Amino acid sequence: MQAVKDKINEMGALRKVKEEARAEERAEKEIAKARVDVAHEVRLAKEAEAAMSLHVAMAGEIARSGDKAAHEHEIKAMHTANGTNTTHEHGASPAEMAGAGGHPAYKRMP
Repeated sequence: MQAVKDKINEMGALRKVKEEARAEERAEKEIAKARVDVAHEVRLAKEAEAAMSLHVAMAGEIARSGDKAAHEHEIKAMHTANGTNTTHEHGASPAEMAGAGGHPAYKRMP
């Protein structure tokens, strides 16, 4: 009778050890899944940061080109207000503007 009681106690202890091992495995799987999720979020954040840097650079280029265009517009407006001819202001002759053919309206056909 004692052997049967010992066997039942051993089975109970074995079942308890197996359950603890399963619980430990589940915890390890959850930790691994959490690490994968964190790595995924970090990757998405880095991609978003790179995209943001690209957009900031593009915005800077647009701002610089807008400033340049505004500056050129101001220069033309000042020349017009002063009565100067902006076409010839920068040293371009009508021949140069038409490409050695004289006035643009009278450009020679090849």
